[in-house]
Amino acid sequence: MVPLNDWLLFAGAALLMALTPGPNMIYLISRSICQGRRAGVISLFGVVAGFLVHMFTAAAGLTALFMAVPMAYEILKWAGAAYLLYLAWQAVKPGARSPFEARELPQDSPRKLFAMGFLTNLLNPKIAVFYLAIFPQFISPGHGSVFAQSVVLGLTQIVFSFSVNLSIALSAARLARWFQHNRRWLAVQQYVMGGVLAALAVRLAVEQKRI
Repeated sequence: MVPLNDWLLFAGAALLMALTPGPNMIYLISRSICQGRRAGVISLFGVVAGFLVHMFTAAAGLTALFMAVPMAYEILKWAGAAYLLYLAWQAVKPGARSPFEARELPQDSPRKLFAMGFLTNLLNPKIAVFYLAIFPQFISPGHGSVFAQSVVLGLTQIVFSFSVNLSIALSAARLARWFQHNRRWLAVQQYVMGGVLAALAVRLAVEQKRI
């Protein structure tokens, strides 16, 4: 199974990814502000369904990939580090938009809310690249079943993302008003997030292959 130190590092990476603004967060905030907390929570369950698809696809794919292509780990390691640096830049670049500057959305039925949450996550490039490039850094064939390790890490990522996004969906309107009147704190959050993501990118880049 996944060693505790690796799991803790992955949990930190999963938490950072959940806190980093992306399509899922923007959609959930916008939906919660425009249609209320219930709509945001229903949308979130659709997002979780999308996570399950990403997780099981990655688990099956990595099992085959690590067996067929010995260089796959090194390729994915550098891709993951580059993606984290990209996210760091997105957090601090001039003109970066806050997810709490929500766009207007029409009123939708519960079924459509779930479906839109599912599709938003399924087509989310941030999550796809996370599972393709960062996720594999914490999996080693030497620690047992690649599939089992993938499921453990995937469920960890889903729990962190669900917890963060549920909190945001339930308090989106209040947070949006607070940030509107305290924009300096929004800038502080952006630079802290960018710095941590950049540090994690360097950590992954210098990590030696685990066997």
